[in-house]
Amino acid sequence: MSDENRPYRFQWKDLGDIELGRPNLGNTMSVSVYRLMQYTMRDVLNRRFSPEIAAELLREAGHEAGREFCQNMLDTKLPLNGFVAQLQDVLQSLRIGIMRLEKSDAEILDFTLTVSEDLDCSGLPVTGVTVCEYDEGFIAGIFEAYTGKPFTVREVDCWATGDRTCRFRAVAVSGAES
Repeated sequence: MSDENRPYRFQWKDLGDIELGRPNLGNTMSVSVYRLMQYTMRDVLNRRFSPEIAAELLREAGHEAGREFCQNMLDTKLPLNGFVAQLQDVLQSLRIGIMRLEKSDAEILDFTLTVSEDLDCSGLPVTGVTVCEYDEGFIAGIFEAYTGKPFTVREVDCWATGDRTCRFRAVAVSGAES
């Protein structure tokens, strides 16, 4: 099915008016509830398809979310340092995680960043397997929306592999235009 003919395409407005709909409970909930949705969805995708396809689908959903997040929550006109500072502030204020940029080569768009207290995995049992495919896509979508170039993002360290922070390498896809 072509993208134009599919019955539903996510739009930021689909998140609804949370203040109107949740006047008493508001815009917060337990991380456990978020993870319940995330990991039961992963389990169903693993069983229905395969772990590889589940990872690909989670990455794709994260990518779409990251693009929308960037376009609706961040100022893409800021210079790189200002954009990264704003991204750090927004991720922390929304309690998604504490992001730090470890290495940056703005010329070739190659970044290494960490996310501590990551919403998706901090505190999980150590399994020896990285689990933040959604985050990989989310970060790729943010950087793509900011730069206009597609990115490949891979997690190189994860709480679930025994590290105490998630580390991601984000690299622009050379020769590609968005």
